[in-house]
Amino acid sequence: MWLTVIAYMITYMDRVVIASAMPSIQKELGISLVMVGSILSAFRWGYSLFQIPGAWLGDKIGPRRALPLIVCWWSLFTSLTAMTFGASQMLMCRFLFGVGEAGAFPIATRSLSRWMLPSERGYAQGITHAGSRLGQAFTPPIVVAMIGIWGWRSPFWMFGSLGIVWAAVWYYWYRDTPQEHASVNQAELQLIEASLGPPKQRVTATPWKFILRSSTLWTLALMYFCYGYCIAVYQDWLPTYLNKARGFNLKQMGFYAMLPLLAGTVGDLVGGLLSDFIAKRTGDLKMARRSVGMSGFLLASASILPATFTPDPYLCVVFTCLAMFGLELTVGVSWAVPLDIGGDYAGSVSAVMNTCGNIGGAISPMILAYLVGLHGWNVPFVVASALCLTGALLYGMIDATREIFPREAQNVH
Repeated sequence: MWLTVIAYMITYMDRVVIASAMPSIQKELGISLVMVGSILSAFRWGYSLFQIPGAWLGDKIGPRRALPLIVCWWSLFTSLTAMTFGASQMLMCRFLFGVGEAGAFPIATRSLSRWMLPSERGYAQGITHAGSRLGQAFTPPIVVAMIGIWGWRSPFWMFGSLGIVWAAVWYYWYRDTPQEHASVNQAELQLIEASLGPPKQRVTATPWKFILRSSTLWTLALMYFCYGYCIAVYQDWLPTYLNKARGFNLKQMGFYAMLPLLAGTVGDLVGGLLSDFIAKRTGDLKMARRSVGMSGFLLASASILPATFTPDPYLCVVFTCLAMFGLELTVGVSWAVPLDIGGDYAGSVSAVMNTCGNIGGAISPMILAYLVGLHGWNVPFVVASALCLTGALLYGMIDATREIFPREAQNVH
């Protein structure tokens, strides 16, 4: 699990390097603002389109081989970004970088499926996603410092090399099932098998016919579309909003834009822990997942409105922190549900969910820019609040106990 936390941190470190380096890149290469937007969105589209192929790879060859393969792929293109000398080269490089990262979260989810008991999944997914938020929050100061000393190309080399080291450690230590790991004793195996059943003895084709028939999966995917749209509002636009609409200078903007990300990190941890605690105390997994997910969306929806309409910029930041806490409260639970319902095909199940979430994230920046141009900054956040309310309603229909594949059907001999 801790190797997975580090992997999630690396994914977001590699994503946000370019955001901090872009002013220097734009100045040196003479890239227009429109092309900057195209370069940044190229990652999102590569990431969205290759979620399912990436998950298929993880289900086909197993996480032990699949994760190092894709981590090396995206680390290569992180480093190659430093070797681009024109907008078209950079756009292609970022698209291929997104193609590599697309499989990260689904395969990592699959990697936990044979190791984490149902009562541990919320915590595991919460803490791994907290790692991604920490990576996102603390990378910009490092990048800015490196650019000041060595120029904008240096961070891409440094962050790209981290993934290569991680891939070697993962391949050495991780095994696809506890039965294959020399450090797992017989008592642990009995505990895991009593809860999860024995692993499949051979890999079969991913049963997409059954996966795509699951009403629970499509409800989960629509909910995650709402989440993806709303989180992109804050990831892509919060610094600009604080600067343009709230009057913070650049130094203040950097500090106050970091606070909601840190609040989101706490939300990731709390959401996963709380869901597992409720499941253990009540024995009701469906209620444990629903109650935390719904509460998070409702808190976000209720907090976005005062953050939008208060005239006090500092109070705006406070309510934005609450909104991000609420949004991220849903994340560990949301990623635990594919483990609950997908079993050995959790990677493919989570890929469908994450595809829909990232489609929401991909269209969010364009819609927000359009709404700001027509109506100002308030309307986009009202839309986000409404989508959070929709996400809460959808969460009320998700049943984490409704497995796509009965346990006996997963054990193919």
